[in-house]
Amino acid sequence: MPIAKVRGVNMNYKILGDRGPWVALSPGGRRDISGIELLASCVAERGHRVVIFDRRNCGASDVVIDGDDSEYEIWADDIHELLRQLGALPAVVGGSSSGCRTALLFALRHPEAVRALLLWRVTGGRFACERLAQEYYGQYIAAAKQGGMAAVCEMEHWKERIAARPENRAALMKMDVGRFIAVMSHWRDYFLKGADLPVIGASEEELKSIKVPACIVPGNDNTHGRQTGETLGRLLQQSEVHVLFPKHYDEALSPREEWDEKAGEMAAFFADFIKRAAAS
Repeated sequence: MPIAKVRGVNMNYKILGDRGPWVALSPGGRRDISGIELLASCVAERGHRVVIFDRRNCGASDVVIDGDDSEYEIWADDIHELLRQLGALPAVVGGSSSGCRTALLFALRHPEAVRALLLWRVTGGRFACERLAQEYYGQYIAAAKQGGMAAVCEMEHWKERIAARPENRAALMKMDVGRFIAVMSHWRDYFLKGADLPVIGASEEELKSIKVPACIVPGNDNTHGRQTGETLGRLLQQSEVHVLFPKHYDEALSPREEWDEKAGEMAAFFADFIKRAAAS
């Protein structure tokens, strides 16, 4: 797959489809391209050019633990620069869970660059904030404090990043452990501040300021509650909400396979939504 140099970072990406409006999609969590490729392929088959990518610190892209912004703000700016280089702006931007947060921040930081939003498995609430802050940051802070950067490199996520791009081991090992802990702590604390927000990463006022059309598919578990998605739908000025999963799982995460099975259905109404948004 091609690699783009994005704001000094090697970023792995892939384009599906060769015609139609540009769409950029991000997976949930810290998943790589494979976490979004099924849905992206279904959207591309309906007449769109879909860009998928490994965000920094994910997949086969560079590991760079640095920056004064939150990790999600950094990701949003990276995606904007990647799409600029590809001549893909303005674009429809979307994602699942952490990809959804990134898409919202993209719209807030680069409003002129987004045509519409596709948002599913929206994350919010104290349970989600505390759980994900530990998963994404807390466990790595603890490892660094106990065993330095060598211990960080042995953790599953970073071992996978090293396997996908061997240069990432050297990048991690040369980091000052104190700086690593400081940046990770900053990113974690920013995340924890989202516990009292409508969705993680954006205030009510910020969400109300987004003027582009948005298509929302609420989640169905304790991390991505249906109520959070429906609240987002009420706050965005031009939104429509599609409830695909009326059954709620009283668990941290619902079965991923259920979402994969709905990829074709989601792509169909996303494609219809994009067409209607372009005509409005």
